[in-house]
Amino acid sequence: MSAARKIPATVITGFLGAGKTTLIRHLMENAEGRRIALVINEFGDLGMDREILTGCGVPGCDDENIVELANGCICCTVADEFLPTMEKLVLADNPPDAIVIETSGLALPKPLVKAFQWPEIRSRVTVDGVVTLVDAHAVAAGRFADDPDAVQKLREADEALDHDNPLEEVFEDQLSCADLVILNKADLLDEAGMDVLEQDLRARLRPGVKLVPAAYGKVDPAVLLGLDAGAEDDLDTRPSHHDDADGDHDHDDFDTFVVEFGAVDDLEALEARMAAAVEDHDILRIKGFLDIPGKPARMLVQGVGPRLDRWFDRPWKAGEARKSHLVVIGLHGIDRAAVAREIREGRTADEAQAAPLSGSAGAA
Repeated sequence: MSAARKIPATVITGFLGAGKTTLIRHLMENAEGRRIALVINEFGDLGMDREILTGCGVPGCDDENIVELANGCICCTVADEFLPTMEKLVLADNPPDAIVIETSGLALPKPLVKAFQWPEIRSRVTVDGVVTLVDAHAVAAGRFADDPDAVQKLREADEALDHDNPLEEVFEDQLSCADLVILNKADLLDEAGMDVLEQDLRARLRPGVKLVPAAYGKVDPAVLLGLDAGAEDDLDTRPSHHDDADGDHDHDDFDTFVVEFGAVDDLEALEARMAAAVEDHDILRIKGFLDIPGKPARMLVQGVGPRLDRWFDRPWKAGEARKSHLVVIGLHGIDRAAVAREIREGRTADEAQAAPLSGSAGAA
């Protein structure tokens, strides 16, 4: 590697379920000979995104090229995990052509970008760009914004109340740090809906940041790579809700846990129970694998709000224990026991009676 050349690193951020892993898979499928190292960080107890990528069968998506940071949010553990990982990559005998970093859906990108100023890596790697993925359908539906009229009424009733929305804070921090915004799942919106969404987002973005619509994370690598932003030298233009927090940031607003169960004999019934649990407990994200009897492959499940998707991703490995397990992420205080019971067994009579008359949202 030339001493003058810095390895470009692309930070891919975006809220839970925006489609970051799908975007990375498409990138790796179309790498065209680039040697790309992947650094994956998740908020949760199960390395789901890494498992999805290593199981996809795409060249480059293997144990050798994927590093998982599983001991906490990447923006909170830069000194403990991230910097040693980056040093190992850039000092390797045969360093990668590029590095792609997938943050957790709850990470703030700015502290991560700031870490690239550390002397240990500053001379060897640069932030080519921060790419923020947006779930266009969820944002258009108001998933990350409070009802302004309702909030105003609450404030008028009690001025001492703090009505900050932790979802919106994370979302806005991810937008304000972006060099490029991908409007993923744009196929779920009509033209008028996209126009309204783009107008709203442009008001939150720094000047010159482009919006690119996409479906299923299919974005030309030439659009994602080569932004040449040098983001670590441009931090002052990237405001954050946590700029005055002395780098302190935690995820006390959110809870994550794993629900395990056995083989799934009635998939439609399970989907109905999952949709009901999402509705009853305002679950932000569900993802995991299912054991379907008689099928040689495991089933991957992805859920964002009421929208559920599923497909078979890879065959079960020889000697691999077949089991069903789901990672569930919700706001702090979510009733874990009730969620687990509802997914496994369904609503109780009282829960069914209390459920909205319109019923739960169906699976996609």
